[in-house]
Amino acid sequence: MNKARYLSAAFGMAFAAAALAGSTAEAQQKTFTLRLNHVLGPNEPFHRGFQDWAKRVEERTKGGLKIQVFHSAQLGVEEDIIEQMRQGAAIGQNTDAARLGNYVKSIAVLNGPYFATSLEDVEKLGKAPTIVKATDELARQHGLKVVCFDWVQGYRHFFTNKPIRKPADLAGLRIRTPPAPIWQESIRALGAAPTAMAFGEMYPALQQQAIDGVELVYNNIPAGRFYEVLKFANETKHIMLVNFQVVGSKFFDGLPAEYQTVLVEECSRAGRETSEKILASEANVRTQLRSRGMTVVEDVDLAAFKAAGNAAYEKLGLMDLKKAVEAEIGR
Repeated sequence: MNKARYLSAAFGMAFAAAALAGSTAEAQQKTFTLRLNHVLGPNEPFHRGFQDWAKRVEERTKGGLKIQVFHSAQLGVEEDIIEQMRQGAAIGQNTDAARLGNYVKSIAVLNGPYFATSLEDVEKLGKAPTIVKATDELARQHGLKVVCFDWVQGYRHFFTNKPIRKPADLAGLRIRTPPAPIWQESIRALGAAPTAMAFGEMYPALQQQAIDGVELVYNNIPAGRFYEVLKFANETKHIMLVNFQVVGSKFFDGLPAEYQTVLVEECSRAGRETSEKILASEANVRTQLRSRGMTVVEDVDLAAFKAAGNAAYEKLGLMDLKKAVEAEIGR
């Protein structure tokens, strides 16, 4: 090779190396922003937990991945956000097994009556083969990546204007539910008439007597001022509400591997901490609601409600799945 050709080749290789180094540096400097939407108010424990998650992710990625948290469904209603995520939008949503069950039916079982009963159950469910398979299918076939579901919002109870002690007491009452089959069938099985409605529409609907009650966790009541329009907190504990933090598979797969790890690890960490705080705070919320004029009904026939709840699993063809997952977590 003559000198001219040698210099030309050397220059070409140097240029290519510089270009590669530049592109690598550019990739390393690229930042990502995830907008996380949830329907709860700014005073809810989950909102503070999401802020902790965001802070830790930003710290560990040195600003490479940021999470912006939007409360009160500021980005839109849950079902619409989920569809945007499937199309690749850089949005996350706090959601539940009932809505995800619209895409992969088996996931819905987690939202059935008296399914998960403790934080230990929830931790085991994260490793249960049936649930792992379902979340994998959700990501591969439906474009929804479950980051974690360590977020437990507490036990859901019926909040009404009459005392509820047994399933028959719910007869004829229109109870608001989210628009998902497992939720509606669960409330119907327990004795009420389910009425699908967005979270933000509940308060005015109660004022206008379009519905007769709601089924929520304790922390929702003071945060949403529902004590102004409801008189009784009936401790049915019919659902331990397990929440999922979900992003679009396209967004997740586009993150550097180390950012994916941080997002998942800090999701689980913040979720467990928040769940423990919520369950520990329920006694204080109960006392607060009593001071605001609500009556807490504790002498509920839980055995009758649990027996009634099985009809929801039967109706949706989920009973065998329920038994299989319970066996996997040692129940």
